[in-house]
Amino acid sequence: MKKSIRIVGLLALLALVIMQFIRPDKNESDYATAVAFFEKETQPNEEVKSILRNNCYDCHSNHTKYPWYAEIAPVSYWLSDHIDEGKEHFDVSGWEEYSNKKKDHKLEELVEEVEEGEMPLSSYTWLHGNINDQEKEILINWVNTLRTQYTTE
Repeated sequence: MKKSIRIVGLLALLALVIMQFIRPDKNESDYATAVAFFEKETQPNEEVKSILRNNCYDCHSNHTKYPWYAEIAPVSYWLSDHIDEGKEHFDVSGWEEYSNKKKDHKLEELVEEVEEGEMPLSSYTWLHGNINDQEKEILINWVNTLRTQYTTE
């Protein structure tokens, strides 16, 4: 029994070592191009830009600021999955590809997720801080005002 536990342990350790050399692709395009169209079209004020940059863009754009622990597998795979899923739901880097109807829908979902406390993810806020109630209100008010531009067109 002890021998089989030792073999399983060694195989798990070997797998972890190998994982360090096989990494997922990073989400690191130039920051300016990653959010340029979105910010140009939506024109957030500096306060809203700060909220978006500090709480949203890491998972919802083509530019992620990776923490040091993102270099360690299996965390690197876990973060990559979070980013891929985040961009699947709301991607500011792909904003120009959305129709106005889809933009309005994405913004509606953003409000719902923030109001319900689903965004930012708790796993993100553990290490990166959370969006406070005042910031939530500022973001939601901005988004609701912004949505009128897409629902009236």
